[in-house]
Amino acid sequence: MKKAMAVLAAAFLLTLPSCKKKEAVMKEATAKPAETITHIDGATVEKNLAQLSPVPIDYDHKLLSEKETRVLKLLVKASIQMDKIFLRQVDPNNPALRAELEKRKDPPFPLLTSYFDLNFGPYDRLDHHKPFVNLSRTKPLGAGFYPEDLTKEEWEAFLKAHPEQEEAFTSSFTVITRTPQGLTAVPYSHFYKGELEPAAALLKEAASLTENASLKKYLNSRAEAFLSNDYYQSDMDWMDLKDHRIEVVIGPYEVYEDNLFSYKASYESFVTLVDPAESEKMAAVTKYLDAMEKNLPMEEKYKNFSRGKSSPILVVQEVFTAGDTKAGVQTTAFNLPNDERVRQAKGSKKVMLKNIAKAKYDTCWVPIVKEVLAEKDLPLVSFDAYFNHVLLHEVSHGLGPGILKIGNKTSTVSKELKETYPTIEEAKADILGAWNTLFLIDKGLFPKTMEKQLAASFLGGIFRSVRFGLGEAHGGANAIILNYLQEKGAFLWDEKAGRFGVDYTRFRPALRELAKTLLTIEATGDYPGAKGLINKYNYASEALKTALDKVKNVPVDIRPLYSIEKEI
Repeated sequence: MKKAMAVLAAAFLLTLPSCKKKEAVMKEATAKPAETITHIDGATVEKNLAQLSPVPIDYDHKLLSEKETRVLKLLVKASIQMDKIFLRQVDPNNPALRAELEKRKDPPFPLLTSYFDLNFGPYDRLDHHKPFVNLSRTKPLGAGFYPEDLTKEEWEAFLKAHPEQEEAFTSSFTVITRTPQGLTAVPYSHFYKGELEPAAALLKEAASLTENASLKKYLNSRAEAFLSNDYYQSDMDWMDLKDHRIEVVIGPYEVYEDNLFSYKASYESFVTLVDPAESEKMAAVTKYLDAMEKNLPMEEKYKNFSRGKSSPILVVQEVFTAGDTKAGVQTTAFNLPNDERVRQAKGSKKVMLKNIAKAKYDTCWVPIVKEVLAEKDLPLVSFDAYFNHVLLHEVSHGLGPGILKIGNKTSTVSKELKETYPTIEEAKADILGAWNTLFLIDKGLFPKTMEKQLAASFLGGIFRSVRFGLGEAHGGANAIILNYLQEKGAFLWDEKAGRFGVDYTRFRPALRELAKTLLTIEATGDYPGAKGLINKYNYASEALKTALDKVKNVPVDIRPLYSIEKEI
């Protein structure tokens, strides 16, 4: 680890521009947009806003002592810094454009500003990232992580000519900039210093107040990580949180915003309160991790029993979220950290946001399935089946291939699959979520009656996810699943009724086949295979279009209104 950091630091120092050049880079990144702002019409903005139904998110103040409440509020303040960073990560022009929008008080600019805030930029996350402000500008594939004009050919040529810089350039925690001397890898700790330093100070203040030793350790080490750019130890400390009421994770994690290479991590935060009784119920699943790995439908040589086995599962109530996790569609659960070294040592933590899951289920999911699911299957859908699939989806992110041996090189699934990784990984987790739920039903952990409930609920949930857009990882993954399982006869389309149904005899075999395909792609780092699968199955069939048209007035997702924001 020290050697890796030394290489990164050396690469950074060798390529660091002068102060004046740095100022020029930053000035260019925050250049003001044109005074004339093109935008969609007001009626469309209102329609778009209505797709995200507002839902109040409160928390039980009586659960916390006065000191714990102060800690909670400090964590929310630190999280707001993640909002600021992520806004820049989406597009360097965003802060200046946001300021210009806010100046305009004439319609529809207040609505445009609200929608901009929900999307963290002018690109509609519910409509393939199409611009709704500055209509002539398309979202850069590399978001704000790379020079906008960088091509894959230039990237590959640069790394071929400078192999000593590959680690710094492919790091999840560097921004690639262009200077007169060439491409430069700038550590996040430097590039986002203006936000990370105050965030670190807030975390240290919270650490000084908490009486929980494990939380104190994590907050201090994460504050140090913000300044050092080394997140390994603080991820390890996060895995070791115990006997805590406040569950928080804050930092750079998911790479979905980077559509150029899927290397760069976006900043996010979850501030939550642990539900001990529900968490205890879920803990039984962790006893089956090795058994689930053994049961994966893939060649034995690819199965991975070396990852850590602690893998805690927590059920929590969300209090606040920030950055990547707040943008557009809300997260129901998460499985972190993504660092394969931590996963090898300690596994990963699955955190279920039960209040968010229930809000989505009631507001979006139930109205959708009532319109698109066959009448015979409707009585089988249930919140328990839905919630257990979400749980096993997160567990399944931690199963299967992780670190790969490609020839003489050690690599990871994400690096080998490049921009296809988010979609392939989400499809894998969704399919294995269902596969592993069936496995636990067979083992008696879940009731036998849940088997058909799972199949019906799984099918119904696909239509909610596909509405996120086929260009988004979760939406694209679910389109692949729907089209594949329909091809195998597990899902059926009744054109006359305009509804989808389940063939329960074919459901399990079809899951097995797609699971094997996805797992093998990941285990072999098969980039062409990943592209081929996506190209073949990630599309909107006429049946899917018909079904989605029936639910066009149902909210796509929720828009949390956090009560704690009024308290800080």
